[in-house]
Amino acid sequence: MTNPEHSSGPQHGTRQGHGTAQHSTAGSSARHAPLRGRTVLGAAALAAALAVTAPLTASASADTAASRPTALRWTDCGPGADPRQQCATVAVPLDHEDPHGPQITLAVSRIRSQQPGARRGVLLMIPGGPGGSGLNGPSSAAKKLPGEVLDRYDVVGFDPRGMGRSTPVSCGLAHEDLALVNLRPWPAPDGSIDGNLATARRIADACARNGGPVLRSISTANEARDIDRIRRALGETRISTWGVSYGTYAGAVYAQMFPGRTDRVVLDSNDDPDPTRVARGWMANFSVGVEDRFPDFARWAAEPGNPLRLARTADEVRPMFLDLAARLDREPIPWEGANPAVLNGNVLRQTLLDSLYSDQRFPALAQLVLAARGSAPLPAAPAVPDAVLQNTVAVSAATLCNDVTWPGSVPALRKDVAADRARYPLTAGMPVNVMPCAYWPARPAEPPVRITPDGPSNVLLIQNLRDPATPYSGALKLRQAFGQRATMVAVDSGGHDAYRANGNACGDRLVTDFLVTGARPRHDVSCPAEPGRPGVTES
Repeated sequence: MTNPEHSSGPQHGTRQGHGTAQHSTAGSSARHAPLRGRTVLGAAALAAALAVTAPLTASASADTAASRPTALRWTDCGPGADPRQQCATVAVPLDHEDPHGPQITLAVSRIRSQQPGARRGVLLMIPGGPGGSGLNGPSSAAKKLPGEVLDRYDVVGFDPRGMGRSTPVSCGLAHEDLALVNLRPWPAPDGSIDGNLATARRIADACARNGGPVLRSISTANEARDIDRIRRALGETRISTWGVSYGTYAGAVYAQMFPGRTDRVVLDSNDDPDPTRVARGWMANFSVGVEDRFPDFARWAAEPGNPLRLARTADEVRPMFLDLAARLDREPIPWEGANPAVLNGNVLRQTLLDSLYSDQRFPALAQLVLAARGSAPLPAAPAVPDAVLQNTVAVSAATLCNDVTWPGSVPALRKDVAADRARYPLTAGMPVNVMPCAYWPARPAEPPVRITPDGPSNVLLIQNLRDPATPYSGALKLRQAFGQRATMVAVDSGGHDAYRANGNACGDRLVTDFLVTGARPRHDVSCPAEPGRPGVTES
């Protein structure tokens, strides 16, 4: 294989995003470009004004009859779904600039409101990832959303373009390249990135060879256009949305491109929308997020009485983990059924990152640490079918790489990785390392959408303070970009996904109130840690 240093190298070029024209007209498919202070308890912190008060049937820019798609044909979704969940397909253009050209399908689902008299409209769930399936989102939501939310909305999910039961894509990667420690560019134990450069080029070449026109069409802007096609197919003038993780960026882009089509917008675990970086910034933020979150795990791992206790004090957990990862770098342990079939330092680091998403994952990480120390047997290796990974990886790579140009000077990458390894040893330089996008065969078809304050003030952000994947510092950037359009609820909690997941009762209550009544806090608010009496600190 050619030495990357002496090859043509990753693609170069000017970063996209500066001077991006924002999307602002509802229904358009044209391509354009907190501080916390005093404590206030209970409902006194909330504004009584509704974010949206007009009936959802009224709109000066309503779709014309000729533009409305035919009615959806709803059927049973099959095994694994809530029996109330129905499924259908929506045809959308492969290229939204050629609406009468080749079509692809999007798989959509719904659980209808059981209280027609209370129904407000549709709550569309926008999945994370990118590369996450959302088709069974309504089934999951029905288990955790309050009844008053389920009464007011038909909860709708979908598989994004290229994903799952929508027209699917695959890059046809080798089994070894589907290993998460290869997909995430963990440097070699000595910090070398030569192997990562080769893997990135190999994955990009496979996607170019096997992905086809659907893969080339995948982008966040096109997901927003697809969402609006779903809205039209549902016969709704406006829709409420609940985006989580990457879904916050996709939801923000939809709210920017189609502001007049939004009702109540909830964005949960928020991505930095910087249009000059987009996913490059999200990857880099893992370094910050893991550092923010690790102390929660350290305290848990040192608690007296914890049967999986790893250290006497929380301060001892970090050096123990780093020393163990370094030992596994030198002396990997065979792990039958795993991909790769060893427990090495990077597998442990990747398991740490995954485990910090929720406190409920802490025990599995502790068990793996104990096994690596020889105090317990190795657990069964996680097993995800290659076919599922092929689809997820293809959609993820296409979104990351089609949204924005990734610079790829090899000397600059080496320098960035070395600096990040020194500053953030828990993530060892992975978040700033090379991705397949550096060798992606095509440049983005359009610049990223710039999020601005232009549009209705109907956005509520909820964010845990210690989120390993979408850190609070990045979420503040989305809050700032929205300006007066948004209010943020900052929850003193750890983990990824806040509302009805890893947040707390205070944050859950504020989001539920917004979805049910439209009432938002007047200003950005903070929910203190639990246990303790829920309260709100208003700035």
